[in-house]
Amino acid sequence: MPQANPAPPHHRCPCRSFPAALPELTMAFQPIVNVHTGRTLGYEALVRGPQGQDAAWVFRQIVPGQEYALDQACRTLAIRTAARLHLRGQLSINFLPGAVYEPHACLQQTLRAARDSAFPLHRLMFEVVEHEQVPDPPHVRAIIDTYRAHGFLTALDDYGAGHATPALLMALRPDVVKLDRHLVQAAPQDAGTALRIRDMVRYARQSSLHVIAEGIETVQEARTLLRLGVTLMQGYYFARPGLGALPTVARDRIRACHS
Repeated sequence: MPQANPAPPHHRCPCRSFPAALPELTMAFQPIVNVHTGRTLGYEALVRGPQGQDAAWVFRQIVPGQEYALDQACRTLAIRTAARLHLRGQLSINFLPGAVYEPHACLQQTLRAARDSAFPLHRLMFEVVEHEQVPDPPHVRAIIDTYRAHGFLTALDDYGAGHATPALLMALRPDVVKLDRHLVQAAPQDAGTALRIRDMVRYARQSSLHVIAEGIETVQEARTLLRLGVTLMQGYYFARPGLGALPTVARDRIRACHS
């Protein structure tokens, strides 16, 4: 997801000031698979336009000042749609730290959506999405601490790309780290990248951190990541996002990872 404009520090949360005319939104869901057990751990919710247009299209419709409203609308729609589809595993939702002005106040609509949909809080995971430098890591850490206090899991998305660095990981201390597609793509051919991933897996095991490899597109990538110790995976190889649906993962795709 593209980055929202960073919120001014200590700005009052505009929880009651929703700018008008957001585009119509839909949600697609992509499975996250435990390749070791063969089970679908959960699904990531991905914002789409009314005819399934991708997230980049959605963000092109957003004008400055609408970032908070979009963030809140995506959370609510993801939870309500997941509940309607009877999603039983983990629901992962992207969030834009720059759109969260005050963690507790800006969480109230999310809590209402979960309560009204009877969706358990412990099955929600929020992914920190930042493609540029995180302007205020302590603010993001405060968000993560607040979410953890409510029973949510948190994840750092796109690790290994841009500013999602080891230093940021140490500063934020999420529950989950998602390896960027570029690391996944390079791992089968590049020994240095493979070593980097293996070191991350070793660190994760020592620190109770879960690792998800995202953007898996080929069986070769899946086999390589599995050999490096990554068992949680996501990508087109397993299933493309389903618009308003929960795609199933073909068993032969998982079996092929072990060949």
